Amino acid sequence: MVKFRHKGISLFNIQNYSKQNIKNDVLSGALVAVALVPEAIAFSFIAGVSPVVGLYGAFIIGLITALLGGKPGMISGATGSVAVVFVGLGLSVKGMYPDLDAQALSMMVLHYILLTSIIAGLIQTAIGLMKMGKFIRLVPQPALFGFVNGLAIVIALAQLTFLTPKNVAQYSSWVDIVNASFTENYMMYVIIIITMATMQFLPKLSKAVPAGLVAIVVITLVVYFGEVATKTVGDLADLSNVSMPSFVMPYASLFTWEAMLIILPVALIVALVGLIESLLTLSVLDEMGGERGSGNKECIALGVGNTTSGLFGGMAGCAMIGQSVINFTSGGLGRLSSLTAAVLLIILVVSFSGVIAAIPVAVLVGIMFMVSIGTFEFSSVKRLKHMPKSDAFVLIVVTIITVLEDLAVAVIAGIIISALVFAWEHAKIIARTKEENGKKVYELDGPLFFGSVTSFNEQFDIENDPSEVVIDFKNARVMDSSGAEAIDSITEKYKNEGKKLTLRHLSKDCKKALHSAGPFCTYEEDDPTYKVATNV
Repeated sequence: MVKFRHKGISLFNIQNYSKQNIKNDVLSGALVAVALVPEAIAFSFIAGVSPVVGLYGAFIIGLITALLGGKPGMISGATGSVAVVFVGLGLSVKGMYPDLDAQALSMMVLHYILLTSIIAGLIQTAIGLMKMGKFIRLVPQPALFGFVNGLAIVIALAQLTFLTPKNVAQYSSWVDIVNASFTENYMMYVIIIITMATMQFLPKLSKAVPAGLVAIVVITLVVYFGEVATKTVGDLADLSNVSMPSFVMPYASLFTWEAMLIILPVALIVALVGLIESLLTLSVLDEMGGERGSGNKECIALGVGNTTSGLFGGMAGCAMIGQSVINFTSGGLGRLSSLTAAVLLIILVVSFSGVIAAIPVAVLVGIMFMVSIGTFEFSSVKRLKHMPKSDAFVLIVVTIITVLEDLAVAVIAGIIISALVFAWEHAKIIARTKEENGKKVYELDGPLFFGSVTSFNEQFDIENDPSEVVIDFKNARVMDSSGAEAIDSITEKYKNEGKKLTLRHLSKDCKKALHSAGPFCTYEEDDPTYKVATNV
């Protein structure tokens, strides 16, 4: 992944902008705006709504996060990970209203999606106001690598839908599908190769203009004036009647308990998926740019953006790692770049729909293939053999789940696996013994918590120990109530054997948590002061 450092430029501190900054941000934003169009259209189709819904979402969310977001230059809009969640919602709505005609049912699904987007945004805003964005730090590095690699694969696989041959169901094997794709779309493959070559080699000659933008302009002109037969953006959807978004009030019939039982769970999932993808994207861009963004500000900005989008006819979304990487690697590092992308997107669609419709889909596919290559952490593959097996396992599992299932599930699985591995690796406590004035002293080393209680109990030879025993916790740490209960238990066992037990170097907090063992504690000057997590 490309690494470089840059001091974040705020849109509201315009005097910090140089002419070079402005040029880079505007040109990069223009490139992103064009790339957003087919993505928004495709994600609308996934969600089962009109392309206009995705375009409105991309504009509104992109505009608000550009102004309020926690990371300058980060691109947000309608995304596949959120659109997929809406698929299940659409199926539920269709099951509730079997008697509606196709048009009425389509409008009902739309209004369910709009209200879900509004509520999801409110949840995200609340999470940001409660400053819970910091919990993204709980995601371990192997899980972050897995997320990036999985998303890179998802970005690449998403482009294959544009290369699928007509009447794909008639082919019996994937080999036949590939052959048919080359036969029908050979010109698209040629354009894709030219686009990827342009993006790879043009920056080595000049970085005055983003290579992706050059590819779009030049190839579109060649295809248009050369009357080259290839699929264009206009073939994906009719953009001739798109207007500026206006206020839309969700149907009053949706504000019922029955409807809310469907909407609220989906809204919660949309909110969590959106936040996880946005905060992970922010972490990736932090690594690329060397400047830390604000997770809490991003949560609030995304929440406001999604709520506003739902109120103006757009679907919910989140940060887009592909477009964000395009922006960063093209030189768009300030808020002006993401603002330009959002504003130019709606201007192009509303006022220059004919120009947008003429752009070959293959150019945009080639750009996204290069984004996929640039996003994938190839260094993580090289590190696999040097990583601890547990970290390598987390990386691979998160990658696979991201591709096959869902980003939120993948990240949660990565955190759980990492937590279990951490607990397992630290579920050991060691005791060294020595004689001291006729007493046997156990010097413990390691954390005492629910995972290490068994190991703790195995250290003592109660039956064969002398009449006086000392347990020294100077190099140990009691972490939770399970640890305190284990100390109480071992104290009872020595007491039942009629042997004197002394406990050294326990924190005041730990001593308060003890019941049976409390009277057996000594009070040393160098007792530790850590806190114990207890439920007593």
